[in-house]
Amino acid sequence: MKRLLRLIGVIFFLTSFVAVSASFAETIKIAVASPFTGPLASFGEGVKNGALLKAEEINSNGGINGKKIEIILGDELCDPKEAAAVATRFASDPEVAIVVGHLCSSATLAALPIYKEAGLPAITPASTNPEIGKSSPYYFRNVYKDDFQGDFLANYAEKVRKFKKIAIFYEVNDYAMGLKEAFVRQAKNIGLRVIGAESYMAETTDFKAQLTKFKMMRPDAIFIPGYAPQATLLISQARSLGMKCAFFGADGLDDEIMLKNPDADGLFVTTPFLVDRGGAMVKEFVARYRNKFSIEPNWFAANTYDAVGLAAAAIAAVGNDREKIRAYLAGISSPEKAFKGITGATYFDVNGDCLKAAFVKLIKNGQWVSAEEQLQ
Repeated sequence: MKRLLRLIGVIFFLTSFVAVSASFAETIKIAVASPFTGPLASFGEGVKNGALLKAEEINSNGGINGKKIEIILGDELCDPKEAAAVATRFASDPEVAIVVGHLCSSATLAALPIYKEAGLPAITPASTNPEIGKSSPYYFRNVYKDDFQGDFLANYAEKVRKFKKIAIFYEVNDYAMGLKEAFVRQAKNIGLRVIGAESYMAETTDFKAQLTKFKMMRPDAIFIPGYAPQATLLISQARSLGMKCAFFGADGLDDEIMLKNPDADGLFVTTPFLVDRGGAMVKEFVARYRNKFSIEPNWFAANTYDAVGLAAAAIAAVGNDREKIRAYLAGISSPEKAFKGITGATYFDVNGDCLKAAFVKLIKNGQWVSAEEQLQ
């Protein structure tokens, strides 16, 4: 009994220490985890820029209850091991009361148990694997899930683009495999034929043997659930083999690297954010972003901008207490309580997931443009 009481006392002391340390901090730390270097650094750049822009705006308006927001960056390379290390650093910092991140689903799934154990709430602006929300009451997201995105893409391919036969190239990771499985399931439901599926690793650079196999099958299109660095190679190699089929993917292909590849003209992808689908708030965000960073915002920037806004709203309402922040976010559970951001209204179900629209954009003459036909 004495040992039990001693243990309870230690836990109480540590919990109190975290709360007291956070309350006396000179700034409010919001941790942001993403790949800021490595092959997917362009995704992380949008995350960083969106977070810094939102923090700057809040600070210029007096901060949160008189305190300035400080963005703490954690570079996790979209790698599970690095993500776990970054998560451990954030979880052990008593001044960090919430995390915005991670980006890749594999990284998020690696960080998730660490945040859960520490009672540290997190909002991912980009991870779409369906298992995330179900795995922890401390994880939220302001982006759709892959089961929704996969269904959407299958319906769009069949109903709007009138494709009959699809081949699939998917990367071996949590994001791509979840997306592929959802697409295949819905394709079967609506009579869209999947004539073959081939996997590849992140370091793969030669796809010609698999493409030659698909060329003989004459697909109407090739679906690429994965990320842009491999997709751009895959598309160019297909064109070099004389393949005339269409190519499409999900939000992992929504990257500037695709615009630099003339072979990718016509590629279409799903995205949770389109500038021309927004109103005055979106136009103001885009103008401020362009002025500060001299580039166009991608959807990672937009979703992170709103995720930091959500985090700030929670801290403003309940203080820098991890458990109270988690409870506040869980309470945003209906359209009436939704956080109104540039990516639309965000509210959470019992798993911390949200319902957000998907849009389609394509590459035309080296630029991303909104697809003329959107799935209703």
